[in-house]
Amino acid sequence: MAEEEQGHHHHHHLFHHHKEEEENSGVIEYEKEKKHHKHLEHLGELGATAAGAYALHEKHEAKKDSQHSHEHKLKEEVAAAVAVGAGGFVLHEHHEKKEAKKEEKEAEGKEHHHHLF
Repeated sequence: MAEEEQGHHHHHHLFHHHKEEEENSGVIEYEKEKKHHKHLEHLGELGATAAGAYALHEKHEAKKDSQHSHEHKLKEEVAAAVAVGAGGFVLHEHHEKKEAKKEEKEAEGKEHHHHLF
């Protein structure tokens, strides 16, 4: 509390912490925001691909190594769940990227309309 009285604020946000600062300054850097979400979308795609490949590898190992097949099947299931989660993250970031594009177009529209009354 004493820090807040002195003007020190600590924000602990996992995502979108820059957006709040940009909105407070009155300037939103749409291009930067779109690139950020596109970058995260690509990272999610890589994660989903890697987890999917690992799941297939473990499935193959389960067939090949019958003595430890249960362990390989568990690893396969976990990797498959990670792949699904990463796919959901990709969809989320794709939506965020589209939303940033939409906001940019709306802001451009507001800049070009001049009302006399």
